[in-house]
Amino acid sequence: MTIARLGLITLDCADHDELASFWARLLGGEIAYRADTVAVVRSERGVLAAVAVPGYRPPTWPNGPTPSHIHLDLVVDDLDSGEREALGLGARRAATQPDPDRWRVLLDPAGHPFCLTTHIPLFPLGVLTP
Repeated sequence: MTIARLGLITLDCADHDELASFWARLLGGEIAYRADTVAVVRSERGVLAAVAVPGYRPPTWPNGPTPSHIHLDLVVDDLDSGEREALGLGARRAATQPDPDRWRVLLDPAGHPFCLTTHIPLFPLGVLTP
């Protein structure tokens, strides 16, 4: 039985317009809604919101005084070109790269870590392991 459905992913930040623009370009989406402190990005595969919060402090990945609480794993066809394009949009490369041949850890303009990979298996609903 389904209890809930994923509605959207919300990322706190200092500048909601900057962050939403970054994610819209990276995911090939569009900013579908803007307000004083929120911007919502709609893409082919989901919805993401950027919310400006007072006193925002970016996460420190992989550890530190402000640990990350969530991150996104994004599938790309090629790690090098995917990383190059994300950097060109305003991402930064994280200092720690645990397995750069499989995963590239990047930071969005607000400091949220996200990974690029070519190794995400597709699981049919109801299947927990490949």
